[in-house]
Order: sequence, then C-alpha cells, then structure tokens
Amino acid sequence: MLPAFISHPDCARHEMGPDHPECPERLGAIQDMLLIRGLLDYMNTYEAPLATLAQLGRAHASNYVNELIDASPTHGYHKVDPDTDMNPYTVRAALRAAGAAVQATDLVLGGQVPSAFCNVRPPGHHAERSAAMGFCFFNNVAVGIRHALDVHGLERVALVDFDVHHGNGSEDIFRGDDRVLMCSIFEQGLYPYTGEKAVGPNMMNIGLPARSGSDKFREAVATQWVPALDAFAPQLIYISAGFDAHREDDMGNLGLVDADYAWVTRQLMAVAQRHCQGRIISCLEGGYVLNPLARSVAEHVKVLIGAD
Repeated sequence: MLPAFISHPDCARHEMGPDHPECPERLGAIQDMLLIRGLLDYMNTYEAPLATLAQLGRAHASNYVNELIDASPTHGYHKVDPDTDMNPYTVRAALRAAGAAVQATDLVLGGQVPSAFCNVRPPGHHAERSAAMGFCFFNNVAVGIRHALDVHGLERVALVDFDVHHGNGSEDIFRGDDRVLMCSIFEQGLYPYTGEKAVGPNMMNIGLPARSGSDKFREAVATQWVPALDAFAPQLIYISAGFDAHREDDMGNLGLVDADYAWVTRQLMAVAQRHCQGRIISCLEGGYVLNPLARSVAEHVKVLIGAD
C-alpha cells in the first residue's frame, strides 16, 4: 500500500489579496518539491471531496457553518477578521480542505493507505467551533478527528500541532473531550496569544521562547510529548503540520531547520508504530516563505511515507 497525497485545484482558487502571506502558490511549491525529489512516486494521489454539512457539524456549530457559507461574496472580498478574507472561491476551497481530512480518515482506517498527507488550504487550526480567524475557516483536522471518533468509533485519537502559532481553534473544539489528547508546541507571545495555560487535562501545551532553536524543540518533544503520547496510546495520530517555525520564515522566531521536521516526524512515526499500526494523517497548516516551506514539507513527507 502506498501512502495518500490528497489535494484539489479548488484549494488554490481561494486567495486574500496579492500581498497576503497565505497564498495559493504555497500548494504548488510543495507539490513541485515532492515531485522533484521523487516522493510522489511513492504516493497515491487523490482529489479531495467536498466536506458535507454533517461532517462539518461534528466540529463546528451549525449556525456558524451556515453563516459562513451565506457570507461568501459573489465578487471581491468579504473580511471575517483583520487578516482573514473570503473571495468567491473560499467556501469551496475550505470545504475541500476539510473534506481531505475526512477522506484521509476513511482511507487510513479502511486499510487502503497506511498514512496520508493533505496538501490543502485554507489552513484550519485557528478556526474555533463558532469563529473563523487567523487565515482559517473550518478546522480541517478537527473535522477529520471527529469523523474518526463519531463515525469510525475510535476511542483515543492524538492531535499533534507543531505550527509556530498555538492552535487555539483545535483547543476550543476539543477541550474536555477525553477521547482526544492534543499536544502543541508553539512560540510564546505570538498570535493568537493563547496556550500558555492549558484549558483541560487533555491538553499538553508547550510554549517555547523566541530563538529556542532545535535543541529546545527536540527536548520538549522527547521529554514531554512522547511520554504523554505513549501513556495515551492513540489509535490514530493527526498532525497539524505548520512549518512557520522555520528560521527562514518571518512569521515566527523559533529558529527550526529542515532537519527538525524530519526528526519530529520520526518520533511521531515511532509512537504510531508502537500504538496504532503506523497510522498518521498530516494536514498542512502554516509556512509562508515558499522555499523553506517546500523543503520542510519534503523532509516531513519523506519520513511519513517511509522513504527516508
């Protein structure tokens, strides 16, 4: 079985203006790098379906979903927060991004693929149950996780988030849900200015100071994430895969390098092998400077698919 690469052209039609960092070119840069490095030869490619209202409703309030869809502009932009806009194609792109997580869940739990990488946008981990923010509209990973829990009947799912920003939306959706362990590493003092205090016992938040670098990041993963994940023994692992902690990305200042993304993926793969037959689903979140983004995703995917 080959791992899954899931994307859709609709995801590149959403855009928020010519100078916005969360740009359509992100997806092409990633796919081109995976192609150049030969990694797509070891993956089966799937086109993401549109998430259904029922699937979205497991993670989001139904009135929020309906209001967001109704707010879709016929031309120009509709602003939902100071740095997040909708264009006429945003809703369809967001439905594809959430649908990719659902499709990945069905493929992995159905035994058709061992793992999956969702090369989709808009990202999702800032989207709360009833609010769009931080470039995010639907919480893609949360929609996938709730599908795994409520449709496939899993009892324990882990969510690992290594984006430079705290995944406040995922925390909002999963707080108090003891079926989900959320492990998050982020830079202190950055948007959305949350995460310093965990909101429940199923949250492991690790805020690192700026310029912490590789050693502090790896120490936090090895000494805090891995023991917590082993104790939880997840049946499936999802990754909110943000690459904006890279030292060449000016969204943050943690100072990670390409090799750190390969290293952390190896740690998570080892946990997955111990507890859930290697089943991992990774969904793209942040990462805004195209070259380091594409290189870092390639390092991540190389390990994810066992090609390292």
